[in-house]
Amino acid sequence: MAQINPSILSADFARLAEEAQAVEGADWLHVDVMDNHFVPNLTLGVPIVESLSRATDTPLDCHLMIEDADRWAPQYVEAGAGSVTFHVEAAAAPVRLAREIRVKGARASMALKPATPIEPYEDLLPELDMLLIMTVEPGFGGQSFLDIMLPKIRRTRELISRHGLELWLQVDGGVSESTIERCADAGADVFVAGSAVYGAKDPAEAVRALRAKADGATASAQWACGH
Repeated sequence: MAQINPSILSADFARLAEEAQAVEGADWLHVDVMDNHFVPNLTLGVPIVESLSRATDTPLDCHLMIEDADRWAPQYVEAGAGSVTFHVEAAAAPVRLAREIRVKGARASMALKPATPIEPYEDLLPELDMLLIMTVEPGFGGQSFLDIMLPKIRRTRELISRHGLELWLQVDGGVSESTIERCADAGADVFVAGSAVYGAKDPAEAVRALRAKADGATASAQWACGH
């Protein structure tokens, strides 16, 4: 079944606890951490994650768009994140970092920017619980989905299948009711949606609608047959 992770980057930051509760039917709450160095934007950090983890029963999926991920990522596990995603472009030792995240008790995930190919990291996949393919340039919410990422999603799914891994494949950027089926058909099974959820009149209903579309596309997708 498809997992829907609403991104609080699109929520009202003055009402984060309420906004988190508005999507309690979601699988995870996606938390975008930006440092104004790795990406040209500044959002939130460890103290907010700690507060959010106390304010909602929905597990937190922290996406770190920050420099020096090796140093900072473990702190987000300690702050209450159930899944921590670091960018391979910002990690000096991605295998060691993934193992440290797992040892501390969270799911380890690695993200790739649009221009970063998956193939050089094939041997790292068994060290991960999830791989994130960015479908926009990281740094800002509300961007348009990049269709040119669909072949990369397909290639990544093929690698996952080839190695027989139980690895979640997440997409983030421009995911909406008009794009989620293409992502699911290509091989994604975890979907980050910001404005498509928090811009809706009923965020919880938006989550249900997105999941239904993704599940429908997955059911007829070639990659999912016999999966």
